[in-house]
Amino acid sequence: MKSSLAPGVRFITLFSRDSWYRSSILFLTFIFYTSYHLSRKPISIVKSELHRNCSTVIRPADLNITNNDTWCDWAPFDQNNYQTLFGILDNSFLVAYAIGMFFSGMFGERLPLRYYLSAGMLLSGLFTALFGLGFYWNIHSLGYYAFIQVMNGLVQTTGWPAVVACVGNWFGKGKRGFIMGVWNSHTSVGNILGSLIAGVFVSSAWGMSFIVPGLIITFTGILCFFFLVEKPEDVNCTPPHHHSDQDSGETEPLMQNSPHVDRTINGAISTEPVEIVAEHTEAISFCRALRIPGVVEFSLCLLFAKLVSYTFLYWLPLYISNVAHFEAKEAGDMSTLFDVGGIVGGIVAGLVSDYTGGRATTCCVMLLVAAPMLFLYNYIGQTSLGVTIGMLLLCGGLVNGPYALITTAVSADLGTHESLRGNSRALSTVTAIIDGTGSVGAALGPLLAGLISPTGWNNVFYMLISADVLACLLLSRLVYKEVQRWCGCVPQARGFKEI
Repeated sequence: MKSSLAPGVRFITLFSRDSWYRSSILFLTFIFYTSYHLSRKPISIVKSELHRNCSTVIRPADLNITNNDTWCDWAPFDQNNYQTLFGILDNSFLVAYAIGMFFSGMFGERLPLRYYLSAGMLLSGLFTALFGLGFYWNIHSLGYYAFIQVMNGLVQTTGWPAVVACVGNWFGKGKRGFIMGVWNSHTSVGNILGSLIAGVFVSSAWGMSFIVPGLIITFTGILCFFFLVEKPEDVNCTPPHHHSDQDSGETEPLMQNSPHVDRTINGAISTEPVEIVAEHTEAISFCRALRIPGVVEFSLCLLFAKLVSYTFLYWLPLYISNVAHFEAKEAGDMSTLFDVGGIVGGIVAGLVSDYTGGRATTCCVMLLVAAPMLFLYNYIGQTSLGVTIGMLLLCGGLVNGPYALITTAVSADLGTHESLRGNSRALSTVTAIIDGTGSVGAALGPLLAGLISPTGWNNVFYMLISADVLACLLLSRLVYKEVQRWCGCVPQARGFKEI
């Protein structure tokens, strides 16, 4: 009898088989991309250890030194142009990542996602560990570390298009902004864990700051190989309804492009979405993906939004160390507050965009408010511990909120756009275009920070504020259309083609 079942078993039976599979996929992909970001973070923590203020470090009595100013630094980062050298390392990864991303989406459409993700994580673990092994092998060649960064950047492009495509295969529209806002916290969780793990070893043996994250992402790659299910059809689960929006919860203009879709039929016949997916399984072209309404605008906006986010990702610990005079571990720990704010910002952006139906407006408002907050953080952010914590949390939420929304909910919306007629395989390419364009900004930000920072940190922040303003301007046309719709100036029919 059902009443005699244990409480835990009764709880389990409340959920359908489909629900359990979907929950497991959400959890697994969360873990996978957490490990990707976890393995990227150590370089920003280790920077302040590779080049230190040696006058504040206790010198061993038996150490024979030739230079009192740089005896504690790790060559070749013991030179006066160390910030430029750090910029080279950052951009070796980020430029390779940006270039590789445009191709990764196309590979993701044509290769089994389970194999593609597993191989990517195993190779990422290898190259991350190789960077750390440079400490134990006593390698002081910039070329070695730059080459490792290039290779790691290329193999890490396997992650984002694949996990978004996998989630898109399993989840329909629903409250996509909120769900993916919570799910996208893997980025900040990975950054936080990467900072904390690297911080444990940075002052004693910085090589382990890379080797341990490398082992973690290798383990998740093995986990992916044994447990990832790419599509609901593979385990006889019900495919999601990407375009069923009878609840009128999501009627963004950027998603409304087909005036001839019969909503009654889509709602009444449950098997039709399956048939549409089966009829359109060919991979779409790069040019066709660019013609999807909203792809170009959001891609260019993400370029500048990611420029700001990745500049903080790679340079914030060093900034805190230089300006607030924190030790490497303390600066790394303090920088995690920016990512904590990013988690909240991503969830808030998803909730607001779901409620208002305005993805572009939500991004624009947050970016607009972020600009003066960055200015304030630079000028008053180090006056006290409380102010530092508050400003880091606030800036993290405002900077990473739009970035999280565009790379998740917006990418999924556009990748399952109705003009694609149910071709879910397009999701990987669309995601790669948007994130690949954003990755160009991710490469430019740390590079510009490395070039500008010798002239003063104020100039770095002026550059970041300018990028935020440009990101807002690029969304202005989409925002105008959303405001028109809210004011009733345009019909809310599905044949909304202006965007």
